[in-house]
Amino acid sequence: MKKLTAATLLSAASIFGLSGCATSGNLTPQYVPPSTYQSYDCQALTQEYNRVNSYVEATRNERSTLSSSGVGVGISAGRWGISPNISFGVGKSNDTKARDIKLSRLYGERDAIIQSARIQRCSFANGIKVYGE
Repeated sequence: MKKLTAATLLSAASIFGLSGCATSGNLTPQYVPPSTYQSYDCQALTQEYNRVNSYVEATRNERSTLSSSGVGVGISAGRWGISPNISFGVGKSNDTKARDIKLSRLYGERDAIIQSARIQRCSFANGIKVYGE
């Protein structure tokens, strides 16, 4: 049996890692009315903007999750005779729908915060664009 070297394992890990970095394209933000944040002052809007941005970054970096694809029951024959076996189909899911929905909502919240900050003339919102600008 051939031994796996560290270089082989590293190259295999990098291939799998790169395949998980594919972008999902442009997402349209869900509409969140700026009036949601009208009672916030500029300091609170800045904090909320930073909080939402941290959620956006964390969500963007989420990888595909484990998903079960079934359970198998069978009989196998081997060196020690015939024996029953049970296998669980668990693998990585490439389904990013939940992540995309979450990102769309977060983008909408971020846009609403920026629009509300513009109305209140908060300095942090200068130069930050919202969707469609």
